[in-house]
Amino acid sequence: MGRFDGVLFFSDYDDTLYNSRRTVSPEDRAAIRYLIENGGRFSIATGRAHRTFTPQIEKEDLPINAPVVLSNGAAIYDYAGDRYLLDSCLDKSAPHWLAELCGVFPALGFEAYHGEDIYVHNPNRITWEHLAKVGGTQILCPILEMPTPWSKVILQQDQPYLEEVRAHLLARWGDRCEAIFSNRYLLEITAKGCDKGAMVAKVAQLLYISPKHLYCIGDNENDIPMLALSAIPFAPANCSQPVKDWGARVLRHCDEHAVAQAIEILDSIYR
Repeated sequence: MGRFDGVLFFSDYDDTLYNSRRTVSPEDRAAIRYLIENGGRFSIATGRAHRTFTPQIEKEDLPINAPVVLSNGAAIYDYAGDRYLLDSCLDKSAPHWLAELCGVFPALGFEAYHGEDIYVHNPNRITWEHLAKVGGTQILCPILEMPTPWSKVILQQDQPYLEEVRAHLLARWGDRCEAIFSNRYLLEITAKGCDKGAMVAKVAQLLYISPKHLYCIGDNENDIPMLALSAIPFAPANCSQPVKDWGARVLRHCDEHAVAQAIEILDSIYR
């Protein structure tokens, strides 16, 4: 029996576990291994898709022993079994209403995720910076010529512009999708009911984890749905203002091993 038996800890990836130097620190990695070696379960809930997250497991030697939430809640993937446990998609009408949206807001950069492929329309500086960070190639294509279905879409521009986009999108098509910020420049669109919170809850149920032993850490608005499930909702010091305003327990900066600090706190609880 380990001190963390029955504990599940989910971390956001970019700007939480994966720091500004684009690596996972040895301190965070060692803390995760300690959690696992003492009976705990650890996983990631990320906006990254299977294609853009999978290379990180080997590159960063990530210790994961529970299913991973991908694409901002569009999918659950079991790396141990090499299979999707859940894979949701935007409805078949999505290309038409999103093309209409981009007509109303012509400065939008646009990424659509179809299987393992990323399709891009009207890329801007933010689009290219995002793709450079997550890696891989992309296919330039008009929206209505992109193959479907799409697991998610990412819209890119500065936040004030994206706030207008989100308000318009939800007013017109809010019954069909979720629209949530993963940072100030990326607005992520997934199927209705598919967010990090809903999928973390499904993983916890699958593993028979009690809500009082579920913990999450994240830095941005798209993490709030899973933070709302956490017995202690943790956030790194570099988290967005909405996360601070929401009431997360703010720890050290992601560059100062915030995940390790959260596990230290759990270590003091589960003695």
